[in-house]
Amino acid sequence: MTKLSRRTLIAAAAGMSLDPALGTGIRRETKHGRGHTHHHKHEQAAGADPDSLNGAARAKGLMFGSALGASLKPPAGTEVPKPFRDVRIDSFGDPRMRALFTAQCGILVPVNELKWDAIRREPGKFDFTAADRLVDFAGKHGLSVRGQPLLWNRTRWMPPWVLTHDFGAQPAAAAEKMLREHIRTVTSRYSGRIFSYDVIDETIASDTGELEDSPFTKILGPDVIDICFHAAREYAPGTQLVYNDYMSWERSSAAHRAGVLRLIERMKQNNVPIDALGIQAHIGSNALGASVGPLGDVDETEWRKFLDAVTGMGPDLVITEFDVNDRDIMGDAAARDQVIAGHARAFLDIALGYPQLRYVVAWGLVDKFSWLQRMPPRYDGQSRRPAPYDDNFEPKALRATIVQAFAAAPERPAMEVKPA
Repeated sequence: MTKLSRRTLIAAAAGMSLDPALGTGIRRETKHGRGHTHHHKHEQAAGADPDSLNGAARAKGLMFGSALGASLKPPAGTEVPKPFRDVRIDSFGDPRMRALFTAQCGILVPVNELKWDAIRREPGKFDFTAADRLVDFAGKHGLSVRGQPLLWNRTRWMPPWVLTHDFGAQPAAAAEKMLREHIRTVTSRYSGRIFSYDVIDETIASDTGELEDSPFTKILGPDVIDICFHAAREYAPGTQLVYNDYMSWERSSAAHRAGVLRLIERMKQNNVPIDALGIQAHIGSNALGASVGPLGDVDETEWRKFLDAVTGMGPDLVITEFDVNDRDIMGDAAARDQVIAGHARAFLDIALGYPQLRYVVAWGLVDKFSWLQRMPPRYDGQSRRPAPYDDNFEPKALRATIVQAFAAAPERPAMEVKPA
């Protein structure tokens, strides 16, 4: 991944004119109700060209977006969880990336900037510096924003202070207070500017299908789910509330899928306000689940049964982190790109066949900025090619495949989502 100097970042930021203070009122509505008014002057409508990825999606009542990273280095002496030290991404610092993003996308998702590790590195203090840069940029360019996540309920992704926090003599009350305070603080800051939140991310253990054993579940058990979703509905009315996870279409993901279904069933029985299931869609070889063969051991029949079961309970579907890992695909770049495109088309055709699918978000537009470049390397030492554009910002077969999949998808009523 390209490393940008601090001077380059400062210069790039200085040239972006991120002042959101001017303009007319923008009101957002979703199927769940009317949101708040926020004022912005949009210089241009991002992703409005019919030939863009978002334009292709809009033709069928869908939307397309991507993750964008503006991570800043934490202050000196700040302890950062080890997994985060190697995946800091600042794609936002590249002016070519910003131009490509606004040309192709209608949705922006911060990569890490709204996670606890970024905004709450120590108890009692919030730092929205990096997140504000992205949300302000989205507002200026007419992009809608997804927030991700209000709680990443896995111990390995939590700031160190959470793991050692003393919840006192009444730990359940203290844990609930901390969660509600966090959700209220985040959602109130971006009221009317973020149309969807991953309320909880990855709370099902992929190998067992059971609830993750995090500091919060140790105290609250499954009630942690109810607390977070009810708080999100209270503090962010009209916002799409999503449970997000990486259950996949491989046979090895069966326990994970079953656990997610049990979670959603419990939520529906308890009247917990879930609006959609977020499907991360990190597909391909050596993806987040176990892999058999260069593209995994895919079971389309069981995957369809899973999606049928989810939609049968009422929630919509959203693809939240799409990319294709080509770690185990052999051949030159052109050959690998064709295999990637074919695998992506099969996955997207199934997902887009459900009218409940509302939008597709890629986890990065350009190969060199992908988080997968920091994962264990390919056996031939070559860089991965998981995104729609290559390192030179040129479109690849995967981009054409996404456009073709949108064109083949059934039309559906558009989800009314206004920019940040």
